[in-house]
Amino acid sequence: MNTNPVFSLNIPTKLMFGCGEIKNLATEQLPGKKAMIVISAGSSMRKYGYLDKVIELLKENDVDSIVYDKILPNPIKDHVMEGAAICREMKCDMLIGLGGGSSIDSAKAIAVMACNDGDYWDYIHGGSGKGRPVKGALPIIAIPTTAGTGTEVDPWTVITNTEKTEKIGFGCQYTFPKLSIVDPEMMLTVPTQLTAYQGFDAFFHASEGFIANCATPISDLFALEAVRLLYKYLPVAVKDGRNLKARAKVAWGSTLAGLVEATSCCVSQHSLEHAMSAKYPELPHGAGLIALSEAYFETFKNDCMKRYMKMSEVMTQKKSNRPSDFLEALALMKKECGMDNLKLSDWGMKEEDLPEMVSNARDMAGGFYRFDVRPLTDEEVLEIYKKSYK
Repeated sequence: MNTNPVFSLNIPTKLMFGCGEIKNLATEQLPGKKAMIVISAGSSMRKYGYLDKVIELLKENDVDSIVYDKILPNPIKDHVMEGAAICREMKCDMLIGLGGGSSIDSAKAIAVMACNDGDYWDYIHGGSGKGRPVKGALPIIAIPTTAGTGTEVDPWTVITNTEKTEKIGFGCQYTFPKLSIVDPEMMLTVPTQLTAYQGFDAFFHASEGFIANCATPISDLFALEAVRLLYKYLPVAVKDGRNLKARAKVAWGSTLAGLVEATSCCVSQHSLEHAMSAKYPELPHGAGLIALSEAYFETFKNDCMKRYMKMSEVMTQKKSNRPSDFLEALALMKKECGMDNLKLSDWGMKEEDLPEMVSNARDMAGGFYRFDVRPLTDEEVLEIYKKSYK
């Protein structure tokens, strides 16, 4: 962060946070009268009654709804375009993303394409995207049932173009949700492994945003509290998913990390992961980040000494005298969450793929490299991949 920072703050999302807050969907003034509810292709939203609850609360608020339920864990452009066409045909005037980050991200992208012509990739900056300006978007409501992406309070959406093997983040003023309801009671059913993957995604949003060269005093406040909460409570939530206090603390940590995303930015660790899960879409984003994390943060330990030590202090509540304290705390956190022996090969990745990943990371999602504390070389990237591969 610059010694004399200059920054602006504009987060236009109304956030309603807390156990039972989903009830407000029945009484809150909403930005439309017919919603497309975007959910994943999985069964959890129906199995646990979350979809029915949202539909019923909307009815109480005199709002009609339809459901689009094809979203994949790594959402794809084809579904964005199909969802937008249905949205226009059915004359929906707002989007509701219900579920994990993939559903909310997809709702944001569909909201854009419901109001803009052409192809979604026409508006993407980076890779083969054309970078056209977005003229507007339908209003978005975010209702997360997982704690990880923080997309409920930031403008970002990450979509994969399967034809180009490109996974790229995008956001603009129109993709901030108008309303977000974060109810930890709707997160009690997340499986153990996914709880860990998602929680670490939030942790890296916060820690990356803290070491980014665009960090601000505001993002630092959000980041350090997110790091503290997630280090303390994510292992508890992983071990006991019914622990509502732990779920609420992790949910708040994730939302804070989303605020970091809205006021700072991720760094190149996310570029490296996007290159992996673009080629291997079965790889969970959080798992990829976990696998990369120790080798990645080791690379910058002498460039961010004070910031590493500060993160270590909020994590361990002990005085830190060396940046390696943060790396040791991170390794312990991974172990306590059962994430200390992830194998990228379990998702089909091969060691001979790694040189291709180096070029893909820079060509496809290289925007994150701009926010590194110093330039990262391709040789260093390859070494990170090699150290992370099992």
